[in-house]
Amino acid sequence: MKPHGWIILDKPLELGSTQAVGAVKRNLREAGLLGKGKDKTKVGHGGTLDPLATGVLPIALGEATKLCGRMLDASKLYEFTIAFGSETETLDAEGDVSETSEHLPTLAEVEAILPQFTGPIEQIPPKYSALKIDGKRAYDLARAGEAVEMKMRTVEIYTLSVSSPTRLRQQAAKSPFPLPQGERIDSVTIIANVSKGTYIRSLARDIARALGTVGHVTMLRRTKAGPFTLKRAISLDKLNEIGKGADIKDYLLPLEAGLDDIPAFDLTPDQARLLRQGQVLDEREMIGNPAINGTFLATEDGSPVALAESVDGTIKVIRGFNM
Repeated sequence: MKPHGWIILDKPLELGSTQAVGAVKRNLREAGLLGKGKDKTKVGHGGTLDPLATGVLPIALGEATKLCGRMLDASKLYEFTIAFGSETETLDAEGDVSETSEHLPTLAEVEAILPQFTGPIEQIPPKYSALKIDGKRAYDLARAGEAVEMKMRTVEIYTLSVSSPTRLRQQAAKSPFPLPQGERIDSVTIIANVSKGTYIRSLARDIARALGTVGHVTMLRRTKAGPFTLKRAISLDKLNEIGKGADIKDYLLPLEAGLDDIPAFDLTPDQARLLRQGQVLDEREMIGNPAINGTFLATEDGSPVALAESVDGTIKVIRGFNM
């Protein structure tokens, strides 16, 4: 039977999101679950992670791929470490150093600056990003040595908090510049709950600059994407067990797991049939006349029928599911 639902991968370092999708397809193929032609199982991901980032990567199978766009719009939770004193071309540990500063902040200064970056903010995405400029990826243009002008964008930072600072140790006194007075830190780990489209590397750059120094990301881990957390994520080794004969049901979350932030209402067989045909329902005819407002999951005997919307008493399909 064709699988429908979500595999939540704890993506390892140096594996791209597209490569992760390829790994899922390979295991489905080896398990005889991928299919061919019109019966081929669709596979997609719910939000790109850089190769140097780790953590929650939702991978949708079958009818769940119809929800990938919704997952891209979901908020994300990250942990990231800023190393102060140097900024790189890529704003992470992969790039060449482009700017340095001898100034290092205190923990109190970091905590005091974070409210300035909470709420709606404007940021310039990294030039080494997957954004397209005139049809070409920004990172391809940057690597080719072309001038890349990134436009300002508005994103929202819901919460920011310090997870852990790293204080300078005695051996740091061997650095070529004198240590500042006071309790200085050379890096700090921050937890951020952010909207779609937020670039953590840009956020780290801007926080460092606001502190009168420069910095770059040395660790980036996504701990939550929409409703999915690390608690249900599996390693690449676990994923590979599917191709070796392990039951995919042990790793596959149901399609509706990606919709736990909206209500679900059960339909009669006739109502379910009409929705599957793309017809419109009158809310007054729903079972028990529930007070439906906005988006909801329509089900039949608990099985997903459609992502639907109720507007002014009329119910119509946003995405239908062929389970």
